[in-house]
Amino acid sequence: MTAKENLQTEGRDPFEGYFGLVYARVSSKKQESEGSGLQSQEGRCVNDLRFIGVPHIKTFPDTFTGGGDFMKRPAMREMLAFIDSNPHKKFVVVFDDLKRFARDVHFHFKLKAAFKSRGVLLRCLNFNFEDSPEGEYVETIMAAGSQLERKQNGRQVVQKQKARLELGYWPFVIMRGYRFSHDPAHGKIAVPNEKDKDILIEALEGFANGTFSRKTDACRFLVERGFWHSPVEKIIVQFSKILTNSFYAGFVEYKPWEVSRRPGKHEALISEETFNLIQKRLQNNGRNKNVRVDVSADFPLRGLVLCSYCQVPLTAAWSTGGRKKLFPYYICRHKTCDVYGKSIKKKEIEPQFGEMLMNIALKNEIGQLVTLVFDTVWKEEVRAFQNNQKLFARQANEKKQKIRDLADMAIKARSEAVRIAYESQIEELSAEGIASHPDQVIDLAIPYRTALEKSITLLKNPYSVWGNAPVLEKHRLFFLIFDTKIGYSKKEGFRTAEIVSVSSLFQGFINENKKASIGDPLVVDLSGIEPLTF
Repeated sequence: MTAKENLQTEGRDPFEGYFGLVYARVSSKKQESEGSGLQSQEGRCVNDLRFIGVPHIKTFPDTFTGGGDFMKRPAMREMLAFIDSNPHKKFVVVFDDLKRFARDVHFHFKLKAAFKSRGVLLRCLNFNFEDSPEGEYVETIMAAGSQLERKQNGRQVVQKQKARLELGYWPFVIMRGYRFSHDPAHGKIAVPNEKDKDILIEALEGFANGTFSRKTDACRFLVERGFWHSPVEKIIVQFSKILTNSFYAGFVEYKPWEVSRRPGKHEALISEETFNLIQKRLQNNGRNKNVRVDVSADFPLRGLVLCSYCQVPLTAAWSTGGRKKLFPYYICRHKTCDVYGKSIKKKEIEPQFGEMLMNIALKNEIGQLVTLVFDTVWKEEVRAFQNNQKLFARQANEKKQKIRDLADMAIKARSEAVRIAYESQIEELSAEGIASHPDQVIDLAIPYRTALEKSITLLKNPYSVWGNAPVLEKHRLFFLIFDTKIGYSKKEGFRTAEIVSVSSLFQGFINENKKASIGDPLVVDLSGIEPLTF
């Protein structure tokens, strides 16, 4: 005869007036597929409530993994809050196994105390709670067994993951831009998403070579190309992590487990050289740093000029000639190129580059358009910055309100365990900090007109500015004058027909505009003009 039947023979029902709640938890998809999932747990618990004659009013499903603080489980927090919001009702909570309740001895009894302080009855389908020294002893042994099993499983997982890391495989959550694939030789291995691969490569290489002068520019490109669907200001942190992650250069490492950097088995998206250049730019705050690692005042065009045959940047060096004299040369070092190893004299290529600069000078009438575009882009940047400020301020206010709400709940808590749990959440939120501004700050007071005048001066007379600039500044100026690196052939020289400069772009806008509106060179559709970096 059951306990309920014994009490019923005495004329009273121990569950009279109670309402039933079900708590179900799984920690993996495997449990779901093998029949110990949320639905099967709920079904058994609902049948138990029906057996004891208690109406089932709500189920709280959880997918939290591991033990520790029960207040970190979303469904457990929700259930306790639900109970607190119905102080005049009596509840019985049913779960199918002691392992679902807690897998940590300390928090097992803290959670049990939290329910007891609320007058909640607990029922476990595979264990009988007994309010006696013997019952508490058995319960402690069972909870300790669950804790031991959890820790042993965790240790095995860590050992297996560390072994995979040491072999060059990434065992954790998949990196953005990749997916996991099952390979006959390697097993589970990370491979690039074909849909995202080229987009991410272009963003990373563009940031490395200065095509994207700021993180926000690269993030805007990724959003426009569909790699991300969140606003730019919300993905800068994620993109920053990608920029500093050697995984994208073909390596794996994990410092918390003392696994040093080593070649990975996965396909890299960028070269090690590109990754190192990105780190160099980040160390220099990454603003307009279109500078190669091997820049030399002797060879200002090294890294900026491409071989017209293979489209690989020309390198440069001093060569020893007769009587041990040194001669400066540019040269293609791409082994599969038709002109591999053939040198180009410095005194030939650099004067030709100077002549080209003389021929692409900005015409006077275009200066007005430059000013108009610059002002328009500046206003857009200021407006975007101000919108970001408002967004961060709203987020800060929401966090403050959440802390106040948790503080109120802690004050009203009816048990010490629950109060401590709420205070723990308050400490976590406070530790995160309450930011009121984004990471990238725009100084709205800078004399941007001075910067504009310098830019127009450069475009009006690029040859003069180039000749007087130090080599590092020349590399920065190059990408202000030209849209991309330029090709050179020893036979044909610079292929000017293929070169796109800022000056030629503005001249094109002027010419097209004159066709539409003679006499008013500033009637230009600015919606088609990409923001320029001055």
